[in-house]
Amino acid sequence: MTTRISGLWVPLITPFKDGAVDFESYDRLVEHYIKAGADGLFPLGTTGESPTLDEAEIDAVVERTTAVARGRVPILVGVGGNATRKVEKTLKRLERIPFAGIVSVCPYYNRPSQDGLIAHFRQIAAATDRAVLIYNIPYRTAVNLSNDSLLELAEVPNIVGAKDSSGSIAQSLELLARKPEDFSVLTGEDALYFTMMAHGAEGGILAASHLMTERFIEVGRRFAANDVAGARTAWAPLAQFVPLLFAEANPMPIKYLLWRQGLIASPECRLPLTRISDGLASRLDAYFERRAAA
Repeated sequence: MTTRISGLWVPLITPFKDGAVDFESYDRLVEHYIKAGADGLFPLGTTGESPTLDEAEIDAVVERTTAVARGRVPILVGVGGNATRKVEKTLKRLERIPFAGIVSVCPYYNRPSQDGLIAHFRQIAAATDRAVLIYNIPYRTAVNLSNDSLLELAEVPNIVGAKDSSGSIAQSLELLARKPEDFSVLTGEDALYFTMMAHGAEGGILAASHLMTERFIEVGRRFAANDVAGARTAWAPLAQFVPLLFAEANPMPIKYLLWRQGLIASPECRLPLTRISDGLASRLDAYFERRAAA
């Protein structure tokens, strides 16, 4: 990428209908978030249920995203895994498709050492000339990329930033304090968006921004204008809303609300995810009914 990665990025859900990827709904989502003002799109993250997609579906989703976006916003594709050679093969397979870069998660389950994590990401970065964002989310991967390791990786020219979901506010704030000026930290912790922006984060990759997108964008705009009070006002309703979207497994609540709003044809997920409980559906409906009446 020729410009620094910043702003609000939407990690797109993958809509399904009767077991297949619903590309009609997907196209509608891409258009919707571009028109809403998202700074970038991120297909094939875990919010997009990427582990449940086969290779042909992965290729088709990436091709569709770039075709519909038509260069209007940058696209970062989720390309990661716990087998370095397989990640390299996926990069090679997607080489023909024009997108800005990748978001690559720390290897999960096999719990490599810090040396192994550094070698993994160095090898991935060497396998592509595109931008690489490292995704650190220890409570899903069972391994934590330390700030020392991440800052060593920041010296690799095309490792340009991180999606930070360390789960430790102390670690996240230390990263913001120590990172190089040209290295972007985007929070992946939706509930910490205001906090991280207030401490100098470049933006967020936020599943919750599928809903109330304009308000998430407004928070970023206020910070860009050094209007912390305005950012706090814009954030206040989001602070109450975001926890509802993660009361049950992501992206089930998000898909439910997108379906209720008519943006996707079905709230369907792929196993092992199912559907939200009736209790949560009632709470989400009530929240949006109150908001519509306000």
